[in-house]
Amino acid sequence: MFFKEATSVAVDSKDRVYVFNRGANPVIVLDREGNFLETWGAGRFNRPHGIYIDAKDDLFLTDDLDHTVRKVSRDGTRTHFVLGTSGKPAQWQGGGIFNRPTHTAVSPVTGDIFISDGYGNSRVHRFTAQGRHVKSWGEPGDLPGHFSLPHNLTVLPDGRVVVCDRENFRVQVFNEDGRFVDQWHMHRPMSITSDSAFIYVGEGGAPPVQQGVPNLGQRVVVLDHSGQEVTRFGNKVAGEGFDQFLAPHGIAVDSHGDVYVAEVSFTAYGSTLTPPREVPSLRKWRRVR
Repeated sequence: MFFKEATSVAVDSKDRVYVFNRGANPVIVLDREGNFLETWGAGRFNRPHGIYIDAKDDLFLTDDLDHTVRKVSRDGTRTHFVLGTSGKPAQWQGGGIFNRPTHTAVSPVTGDIFISDGYGNSRVHRFTAQGRHVKSWGEPGDLPGHFSLPHNLTVLPDGRVVVCDRENFRVQVFNEDGRFVDQWHMHRPMSITSDSAFIYVGEGGAPPVQQGVPNLGQRVVVLDHSGQEVTRFGNKVAGEGFDQFLAPHGIAVDSHGDVYVAEVSFTAYGSTLTPPREVPSLRKWRRVR
């Protein structure tokens, strides 16, 4: 089994682990110990970016260069619907649906779908569970409610929408109608997920001029639902070691509280080596208390 750049990871109701990656087998399914179960999706995606699994074990697959989000069955054999128009981006930074969307989350309260539209837009879009567009919010900028690359998002049990505003170095919190509630400073938040007790955020690293400086991202921070830090893990510096991260681009938590982190490690690091080589891009951290 081989995958290239695990861009995102998700866990279903049976703790099966789904890895969305940029190799020949875009969706790889593992058990919680890392044993291979199945793969599918060859030839169906332009550039895998985000994967989300809802309460019914349906998958939402975000393809940023195809400008679409697909809702499919657990085994990929049935497509329920496609949001966006394949291969046709909306106007750059114009607020339409979509221009290089980044991730998807579903509200446990209403069942509505929320999509961060980050690389070519500065928006969050809300859809009904059936895929009808309800509203969008955001614009480029650094004020509350503005975005500089909304890269990932999660919806808490009370319906608050928490968005990784990556290049503004913050996480923003909204109600489901897009009203700004709060913001929390973080270091280039790239990935986010949540459960009944905690929020898990993968932070990106420093710019090239600060490479090697400790305590600047490349870690996972665990928050409570009020935004207070509970713990963090990962080495103070980036690397390939067992306790280090390179680019925590996707994150998921299983029913045991174990954390899975997908990393775009080739783009962030492996491609810069001479010669370029593949480096680890999926890690598991087991909860110990």
